[in-house]
Amino acid sequence: MTKSIFAPSYYQATATPSPAYPPLAGEISADVCIVGAGYTGLSAAVELAEAGHRVVVLESETVGHGASGRNGGQICTGFSSGQDKIAAQLGRDDARKCFAIAEDSKRLLVDRIDRYKIDCDLRWGYLHVLPKPGRMDGLREWKDEWDALGYTDTQILDTAALEEKLGTRHYHGALREGGAGHFHPLNYCLGLARAATEAGAAIHEHSPAIEVDTSSKPFVRTAHGKVNARFVIIACNAYLGRLVPQLYGKVLPVTSYIIATEPLGENRARALIRDGEAVADTNFIVDYFRLTPDTRMLFGGKASYTTREPAHLAPEMKASMVKIFPQLRDAKVDFAWGGYIAITHNRIPDCGRLSPTAYYAHGYSGQGVALAGMYGKLMADAVRGTAERFDLLSRVRHLPFPGGPVRVPLLAAAMMYYRLKDALS
Repeated sequence: MTKSIFAPSYYQATATPSPAYPPLAGEISADVCIVGAGYTGLSAAVELAEAGHRVVVLESETVGHGASGRNGGQICTGFSSGQDKIAAQLGRDDARKCFAIAEDSKRLLVDRIDRYKIDCDLRWGYLHVLPKPGRMDGLREWKDEWDALGYTDTQILDTAALEEKLGTRHYHGALREGGAGHFHPLNYCLGLARAATEAGAAIHEHSPAIEVDTSSKPFVRTAHGKVNARFVIIACNAYLGRLVPQLYGKVLPVTSYIIATEPLGENRARALIRDGEAVADTNFIVDYFRLTPDTRMLFGGKASYTTREPAHLAPEMKASMVKIFPQLRDAKVDFAWGGYIAITHNRIPDCGRLSPTAYYAHGYSGQGVALAGMYGKLMADAVRGTAERFDLLSRVRHLPFPGGPVRVPLLAAAMMYYRLKDALS
């Protein structure tokens, strides 16, 4: 991937001031070494440090450099896979328990924002919008599924009701959630880092792991240091690469892109999204958008299975936005950026043990804003000896993505198929 995809984002430009954490130098010891300073790793670090464990977090770049600091900021419900795929493997009762864990992940996020006083612009309300007519039955089935699981803060909006909320005629109805929403993802991540260090955890930025040993005496080595630990937690998600050979192929990095316009002003912004809710369409390849507190339109999508960045990222993303909101044709794009998210073959997160001393979780498949924090907490719980919920989630079986030289071409062809399906169906 070219470096330009990591150009300064809107989130970086509006981030809460945060300290720089020193690179690891020399050999040290810890109870737990965590690889990755995103939501997963920092969530585990907070739990373990507050319980009195000596915790070291290694980050290859800076806190929140990966998906945790550059995602769309949308707080979603459940799992990308839906319930049926989970029930097919675990049975209906245990699938319900998984959904309850996903609901708890949202409560955990809110609790941490409140407890650690993280200023991250949390706002509730989420619209799943139909880009094609004639699919309202699918939304009703979705609502019925959630109602049966006890999640009832939803309503179906027909075209007329939706047009009162959105300044576009591009969509044909929606499922609205009151229990999902959006926030500033990087500020939340930086707040978790602050909470972890205040509890006693040590964070080392610019300290990429080059070796992870998962034996009975685990360690993690960097170019300039080594952490000897009792346990290792691997929380690299889409940025894992080949660091841990046993996990290579379990997740696939997918590139997603976002733009943020200039400030639009309160009146113009509310004419686009009246109630300031998060919005995402129901296509396989999703467009998603929302307003920021300073009245910018933040618009994301154009997922890609390749690592090639669009030659003209901002104009291409703006063209997608203008298809939905023609009235933004004259709006200047102030920020354009992207990054990786990690998907699994079945779109259910993958977690487990590599040994009695090594845990991992990754592959949130577009819904990691809430789920990643919970998976981090559950790994911390497992380290401390309470593993019931972690063991439930780790029972989900995962097929690897095909490897070898044909991997990217095959998956790029699959993406083209789904783009065509979205366009024609």
